[in-house]
Amino acid sequence: MDRDMTEPTDANPDDDMALTLLRSARESALSAYAPYSRFRVGAVVLADDGTTFSGVNVENAAYGSTICAEASAIAAAAAAGIRSIPTVAIGGLDAAECYPCGNCRQLMREFGVEHVLVQDGLGGVREHTLDDLLPHSFGPESLG
Repeated sequence: MDRDMTEPTDANPDDDMALTLLRSARESALSAYAPYSRFRVGAVVLADDGTTFSGVNVENAAYGSTICAEASAIAAAAAAGIRSIPTVAIGGLDAAECYPCGNCRQLMREFGVEHVLVQDGLGGVREHTLDDLLPHSFGPESLG
């Protein structure tokens, strides 16, 4: 479902929600801890009940210990008892595109993410389904 959206003019509520979530993700990025890459990323997850949880990337001198913004937001939702997250929005502080890494894509799969909203190179929104970003994936139902 690869769909581009820009600032709302006659956007429908779904487009408005996507833009609101992405703006929240960018605002979250202001709190990111990225002293090494200086690439601050924020993420917001939208739970089934409409609750949102935000997260930021947290870098570490031992690079493998770095936490992505998406994983941080999903962990916050999981800590609150959320087990179904239909939408994740990812945004950074500059115009660079912010796509989830492979680990985060698999984590999103675990929590049933269907829609992934990413900041495009112009500061707008690009919407994908997780199936677009992680084709032929496996999840918890595959193991039992």
